Amino acid sequence: MNELIALDQRLMLFLNGSDSLYMDGVMKLFTGTWIWMPLAVTILFILFKNNSFRNFLLLVLMIAATVYVCDRVSSGVIKPWVSRLRPCQDPAILGQIDIVNAGRSGKFGFISSHAANSFGLFMFFALLFRHKGLTFTILVWAIITSFSRIYLGVHYPGDVLCGALFGITVGGLVYLIYHLFSRRFNHEPKKITNFYTSSGYLMQDITFIRLVMYLTYVFIAIYAFIYIQNNFL
Repeated sequence: MNELIALDQRLMLFLNGSDSLYMDGVMKLFTGTWIWMPLAVTILFILFKNNSFRNFLLLVLMIAATVYVCDRVSSGVIKPWVSRLRPCQDPAILGQIDIVNAGRSGKFGFISSHAANSFGLFMFFALLFRHKGLTFTILVWAIITSFSRIYLGVHYPGDVLCGALFGITVGGLVYLIYHLFSRRFNHEPKKITNFYTSSGYLMQDITFIRLVMYLTYVFIAIYAFIYIQNNFL
């Protein structure tokens, strides 16, 4: 165990932070919530457009359940039980890392709630939409979101890795529950053609989700210049 902790600390020192205020701004924005609201609204609209109202409500419930379980179990159960200090709270490494606006972080960091939430949603949406391009796009989002927690100095790589594995498990289990209930509701996907994914979602709607994600990346890249002026200088 001591060897794993030492390895985790070395990885933290290697991956954490940079000498760039701009990248500090990018990562701080990326890990936030408000920046992704347009994407959340877009996904909800696509779900509403491609499903019956009853199945749409079931999907909203399952998405909320994924986030709730990932967040509450990681923050309310595992973190106080394991009681592993965050890097920004750990005297063993505190003086050697870069910390970016970590003042609101809690005391304990294992497991990462951000990693659990992002990978939980990744797994649920990958199984729901069943489109390789969108799956890859959401995976990249989940990886960067999780990495940002290491970059900002609030989580060890081990916190993030275990959080991601927990999130994948929760997302898969919640999707299984959704699938069972959806079948009971006699929900049938639309006729499968080249215009639909295998789970019945319009290809043009999938493209629209990806477009909103890409535009959000562009917005982050541009807005980071303004953000660092207002928050770091």
